[in-house]
Amino acid sequence: MADNRTEHSVFKFFNFPVSRIVWRLSILVLFAILAISGIIISLVKGAIYIAPEQILSIILAEPSDAKSQVIWNIRLPRTLVGALVGMNLALSGAILQAVMRNPLADPHIIGISSGAGLAGVAVMILFPKMEYLITPIAFVGAMAAAVAIYILAWKGGIRPIRIILAGVAVSAFLGSGISALMIFYSDRVHGALMWMVGGLSARSWPHVDVILPYAVLGGLLAVLGSTRLNVLQLGDDMARGLGLNVEVTRLLMTAVAALLAASAVSVAGLLGFVGLVVPHAARLLIGSDYRYLLPASALLGISVVTFSDTLARTMLAPVELPVGIIMAFFGAPFFLFLLRREL
Repeated sequence: MADNRTEHSVFKFFNFPVSRIVWRLSILVLFAILAISGIIISLVKGAIYIAPEQILSIILAEPSDAKSQVIWNIRLPRTLVGALVGMNLALSGAILQAVMRNPLADPHIIGISSGAGLAGVAVMILFPKMEYLITPIAFVGAMAAAVAIYILAWKGGIRPIRIILAGVAVSAFLGSGISALMIFYSDRVHGALMWMVGGLSARSWPHVDVILPYAVLGGLLAVLGSTRLNVLQLGDDMARGLGLNVEVTRLLMTAVAALLAASAVSVAGLLGFVGLVVPHAARLLIGSDYRYLLPASALLGISVVTFSDTLARTMLAPVELPVGIIMAFFGAPFFLFLLRREL
């Protein structure tokens, strides 16, 4: 109903008829343009301005001057990591909102990112030479947090408010574990501190190699599960009546969301609000059909993180802010708006 009202008002404003499919495809094209623009601006802006046409020639010809070194060794890998992180967190948030039937669900708010964070910090502090284990261990931590939240929130069914409360409790508990590790191993916490805020500073090609396979796998699994997510939104009884195994679907799609969130957390730290803000913004324009909402969220997630990281790098230059601060600055008011709107 909300979709129809939104589209009707937009069509009436422009005074021309547009079918729902054409409208959604148009929004996807718009989000794709925003994503490409975010990537280009991230490559252009910085301590050294590099024109877009120069960037294209650098990427195609790979010259060895100073500007090419900046692009290939600093900006391009960082931009790709930011794009993949934004995509993964946005997809994870969109999936969790369907699985838990909670419009406020987000890997950061409900504690899944904290599970990945505790596992990741433990590897970073206790086994610093085994960084290649951060992503799989973070996935285990994220999945354990998701299962714990689901169990704590279950009482004859799932209700949105119980998920939020259970998520806050689990997140606080896991956060205390992270704090304890940092206190006991205070001589090793510098990298972990920056990681907890969420940032893309010094991200390079090895980080792209870490997140890329998980982004491809998680994105494909998310798209393949889009029809099941649509059915799941109808409610448990209706979904079962349509032949869907509700609990198995919830478990599998939660695993996909945890994998996406864990891969993002492993390279960018605890970057919050992307999984909350982006799916909602996409849903307001494109509707709740997950066949369109998932790609829209992925594209919008790319643009939001790349634009935010560019702002974090250039706003107070030469001082660089973690992108997590920028996201929290814009994301927290949006969360309060959703809280008042939904509860």
